[in-house]
Amino acid sequence: MSDAHDRTPIGYRYAEQVTPPEPQRVSDVAITTHEHVYEVDPRLMERWVLQQQFPNWDSLRIMNSRGDHLEWMHRHFAHTVVTGSELLAEVDAEGAGTDGADR
Repeated sequence: MSDAHDRTPIGYRYAEQVTPPEPQRVSDVAITTHEHVYEVDPRLMERWVLQQQFPNWDSLRIMNSRGDHLEWMHRHFAHTVVTGSELLAEVDAEGAGTDGADR
């Protein structure tokens, strides 16, 4: 019962909560910090967009809710959902019909 009244403070570790893992470069313009979280390299945007720090848990919360948000948007606004592979096939078909002279 004495454990229930333990007065040991619960610590908040700022660096643990706010500092993301070391970014890994995945292309010339993209980095990843958390698994499956890809973002534009902030150095490429800081001239135009004020960069904000997000706590790690908030970045992961946003990332994990992307599917739910996209599903909601489709239910409410999309008459047709077009996949990336369909778009690429259309682009390839259009490209096959030209000789490349107008590019």
